[in-house]
Amino acid sequence: MSHIPVMPAETLALLSPRDGGTYLDATFGGGGHASLILEAAACTLFAIDRDPAAINRGAALAARYPGRLTLIEGRFGAMLELLGEVGVARLDGVLMDCGTSSFQLDEAARGFSFRLSGPLDMRMGRDGPTAAMLVNTLPGSDLADLFAEYGEERHAKRIARAIIAARVRAPIASTTELAGIIRTAVPPSRDRIDPATRTFQALRIRVNDELDEIARGLAAAATLLSPGARLVAIAFHSLEDRLIKRFMADAAGRTPAPSRHAPSTSRPAPRFRLLTPRALRPQPAEIAANPRAASARLRALERLALAA
Repeated sequence: MSHIPVMPAETLALLSPRDGGTYLDATFGGGGHASLILEAAACTLFAIDRDPAAINRGAALAARYPGRLTLIEGRFGAMLELLGEVGVARLDGVLMDCGTSSFQLDEAARGFSFRLSGPLDMRMGRDGPTAAMLVNTLPGSDLADLFAEYGEERHAKRIARAIIAARVRAPIASTTELAGIIRTAVPPSRDRIDPATRTFQALRIRVNDELDEIARGLAAAATLLSPGARLVAIAFHSLEDRLIKRFMADAAGRTPAPSRHAPSTSRPAPRFRLLTPRALRPQPAEIAANPRAASARLRALERLALAA
C-alpha cells in the first residue's frame, strides 16, 4: 500500500507555507501532504484525522520533524475545539483534502472498496453505524433516497429493491456480496464505471456524515485563519466540490446580488479573496501516474487583511 498526495505542486503553491508559520492539515490520511508542507518550510504543523490507524502511522513522520508536527485524533469539523485544547487560536493556512485515504481504500478489512472482499464497514473512525447496518435495516424508500442523494444514482430505486430482496434471504455482510447484488440490478454503463461505484460512495458519505463534516470544517477553518492566511480544499466528487465552491464564493462576496426589484440592502465587505475563480484539476501526467487523482478539484481562499 502507498499514499500519493494529490496535486502536490498546486497545493503547496496555493497554501504557500512559510518559515515560522502555523498550519493545519485537517485530513492527515497517509501524511503525503503533511510531509510536503514540513519539507517546504520550517513551520509548525498540526494534523487531524478521525482514523486511529492514520494517527498511528503518523508517528514516524512526527519523529522525523521533532517538535514541528502534532497529531490529533478527531473529526476535522471539530477543529476549533481540538486546536483550542492545544492552545492554537490562529492559523497561517489550512489544507482540507476531502478524499478517502489510499490506506483505507486498499485495506479490505475497512470495507471501503467494492473491488476487495471485506466486511461492509466503511467507518473512518471507531464509532457510529456501519454500512452493513444501514443496508440491512433501512426501509427500501430510505435506501433509494440515500443512493439518489449521496450517490447521484439514477437507478437508486432498482438497487434498493434488489437489496431488500437479497436481505430477506440473509443479511448482507460483505463488500463483494453487496457489489454483486448491485451489478445484477444495474446494467453496465457505457463509460465502463463499475455499477457499484455510486452506491458505495453514497453509503460511505452517510456512514461518515461527510458532507456535514466538510461544511463544519470549512466554517471552522475560516474562523481560524489569520489575515493573509489561506484555505486550500480538494474535492473528489461533485457533491463535495459544490459545497466547497458555494462556501468560498459566499466568503469572497461572489454570490449574485439581490434582484434590482428587491429592497436594497447593504452587503458587508467580503472578508476573503478567491484565489481560484475556477477549480484547478490535475495535469494528464499526474493522472497517468496516479489514476485516483483524476477526479480531484482544488479550490483556495485567502483571508483579507483587516481594514485600517
